[in-house]
Amino acid sequence: MKSYIIASALLFAGITGAQAADVVVQEPVAVYNWSGIYVGAQAGYAWGDAPFRNRSGNYVEGADYDPRGFLGGFYAGYSQQLSNNVVLGIEGDINFANIKRNGVDYVDFADGYVYSDNAHAKMRWNGAVRARVGYAMDRFMPYLAGGVSFGELKFDLLDPSDGSTIFSEKATMTGWNIGAGVDYAATDNLILRAEYRFSDFGSKTFHGLYGVDDGKIKLRTNDIRLGIAYKF
Repeated sequence: MKSYIIASALLFAGITGAQAADVVVQEPVAVYNWSGIYVGAQAGYAWGDAPFRNRSGNYVEGADYDPRGFLGGFYAGYSQQLSNNVVLGIEGDINFANIKRNGVDYVDFADGYVYSDNAHAKMRWNGAVRARVGYAMDRFMPYLAGGVSFGELKFDLLDPSDGSTIFSEKATMTGWNIGAGVDYAATDNLILRAEYRFSDFGSKTFHGLYGVDDGKIKLRTNDIRLGIAYKF
């Protein structure tokens, strides 16, 4: 009888041990952490407005632009994720741009007279330094960003009869920006991005238009950007 009891106990222990061996212990899935340095490339499309006014005495003349075009460049930054999933960061970017509008009529706003001269404006590059604040939702991070914008604008006034240049000047303009976007960590290192940004580059006064007058141009742009970055 004792032998039977011992054999039964050993058999039960063996079965229990085999079942325990079949149990797979699953490790908890790690939540993505956004802290770190990253560098990336981006491309996008921009549109905006750039009113130009030339004042001399009691008359005002000028041209109204709505420049648009493509841009592309690079960005880099650093993010720090806090314990409450808020992500703080700083970022800078620089872009080559072809945001322009050519052949705009030059108008006397006092009487509506349209001059034969054609006005041209083009932003050739721009950049920004921004602060970012986001909220980590595992591998998704929606964010807001804002900071300082800068870029080069070239303005030309041409005589269409012979293509000669009446006035040509370029200047670096500085202003501010605000935007929103979302980052997605496709892998632990590759981060995809989609963003909207509004930039106000302020105004610039050009001296010596037609040899005697001063002109002022303002520039504001909207743009949509897509990017991909590598996080270290």
